[in-house]
Amino acid sequence: MQTRNFSFGATAAIVTSIGLIVGLDAATATKATILSGLLIVAIADNLTDSLSIHIYQEAERLEPRPAFHAVLINFAVRLGLSLSFVFLMAILPLRIAIGASILWGLLLLTGLSYVVARTRKLPIPREIAKHVAVAVVVMLASKIIGHII
Repeated sequence: MQTRNFSFGATAAIVTSIGLIVGLDAATATKATILSGLLIVAIADNLTDSLSIHIYQEAERLEPRPAFHAVLINFAVRLGLSLSFVFLMAILPLRIAIGASILWGLLLLTGLSYVVARTRKLPIPREIAKHVAVAVVVMLASKIIGHII
């Protein structure tokens, strides 16, 4: 499986999920609200991104079969990763689930960054640091927004 077929969806699922969890927690949302938000993102946002990728591929006149295959892989990877955050939130107490979700998300992002950097023959620590830094900015922005609201 080529990393380009799943890297977009994986990154979106990871960073969106931890941003949503941190932001809703800062807004003092209940566990049920956070779970609902994660499920909405896992389904609605995932379908929207998959449709966007599909339309982009049509606009670029890519071969239909490989393009559709890439969209399906993207959807499945993103759904699976999004549901892993739902699972953590469902089985753990809220405070522990939030910390575990952040840790899980950063570990997943680190692993994905490692694979992409290695594939592209780029400096692995630098690529991991860049990607984790962006995720931290997303979490901080989400936390600030959650506190303001």
